[in-house]
Amino acid sequence: MNRRTFCSLPLAAAVPLEAASDPPGADPGAPKSAIERWKDLRFGMFIHWGPVSIVGTEISWSRGGERRGRTGTGNVPVEVYDNLYRMFNPVKFDPDEWVQLAKDSGMKYLVFTTKHHDGFCEFDSKLTGYKITSEKSPYRKDIVRLLSSACHRAGLDWGVYYSQPDWHHPDYRNGAAHAKYIEYLHGQVRELLTGYGPTREWFFDGLDGTAADWDAPRLLGMMRQLEPDLIINDRAGLAADLDTPEQRIGMFQINRPWETCATVGTQWAYKPEDTLRPIEECLRGLVCCAIGDGNLLFNVGPRPDGRIEESHAARLREMGAFLDKYGESIYGTRGGPFVAPDEKKRPADAESFVLAEGNWWGGSTRKGNAIYLHILRWPAETIHLPAMARRIVRHGLLAGGRATVQQSEAGISVSVPAASRQAVDTIVKLELDGPAHTLPVLGPG
Repeated sequence: MNRRTFCSLPLAAAVPLEAASDPPGADPGAPKSAIERWKDLRFGMFIHWGPVSIVGTEISWSRGGERRGRTGTGNVPVEVYDNLYRMFNPVKFDPDEWVQLAKDSGMKYLVFTTKHHDGFCEFDSKLTGYKITSEKSPYRKDIVRLLSSACHRAGLDWGVYYSQPDWHHPDYRNGAAHAKYIEYLHGQVRELLTGYGPTREWFFDGLDGTAADWDAPRLLGMMRQLEPDLIINDRAGLAADLDTPEQRIGMFQINRPWETCATVGTQWAYKPEDTLRPIEECLRGLVCCAIGDGNLLFNVGPRPDGRIEESHAARLREMGAFLDKYGESIYGTRGGPFVAPDEKKRPADAESFVLAEGNWWGGSTRKGNAIYLHILRWPAETIHLPAMARRIVRHGLLAGGRATVQQSEAGISVSVPAASRQAVDTIVKLELDGPAHTLPVLGPG
């Protein structure tokens, strides 16, 4: 993970990290039913945490020493960074509290960093001593087991982040010895998929590695066998199941699943007195993922003692309050059918979510016999939509108030008086005379 750049950019024709097509038969992908189930969830919690939280710098990237395969180094001396685990004792870590926060925030799944690029394992791997359960660790509890068990108890989907790069392991990218590292990597993936209950999502983070670097066809084949319904991202050199735009919101894409991963603050791991995204930005990010037919995986970095900063928790609960009111327009929906004009008129280098300009107004989601118009800005007093092959039988504002919707063979017009508009997202529900999912994508009117 790199520092955030949360601007909206096009996903181009799918954005797998390596942008390489899979060889025939390399990976069959997850079953369509599993992918659709995952898309229904729409919102998940990402957690980056480890001994580095003691010094409050970025996970892995602040580690000094060589990175084998990449240039640059961090500002924490390697002999310091690699020994932080001897002081890491998160006695206030309560996995049930983390899970409850995720649920209070409207999140339906949780993805945890079991091993980042620094190589430290937050689980009781039998293949290394560099782990949280080491006798040199004052904590000595299997954090992955505690957290995955809490997710299973609470009915929250459990997901794994696992970095293939490992700047601590002596065999990683070390000439012929890398072949031994590949077996180490495969062994740890097997441990995580066989020892921690059902796993719904797997987030690889291979940086600039290729499929050959991880023997990815064999690796994913094993994973599919162990967890047939597992959703796997595109960062192991194979396209797998979904694209992963980072710190930016993808544009409308229904031909392939995608998930934005982004931080609630400016750093993935814990940063003292971090600056948070305003609630308006958080909500716009979530809504723009949904109207683009994508998911949002939103990250927090807990403190070294195991607590999540109350300011971060409060921001996430605000998102939960929004979803309590308007979740029907997010959960279980699919993007479309209406796509707003000028979608690409967004800054390419902004570090916060900035709305498009021109005639862009937002977008839509659909479910059952309903279309939800998410109006995030008003370029004019009336929003004009193209005609569709369904009749609107009823309409209304989810927040209450009055909306005017007129449908004709030429198209649809929507207007809402200023007093009934919402500051972030004015949601107009259109109830149709038949299923919305059968409608084609409808561009600007």
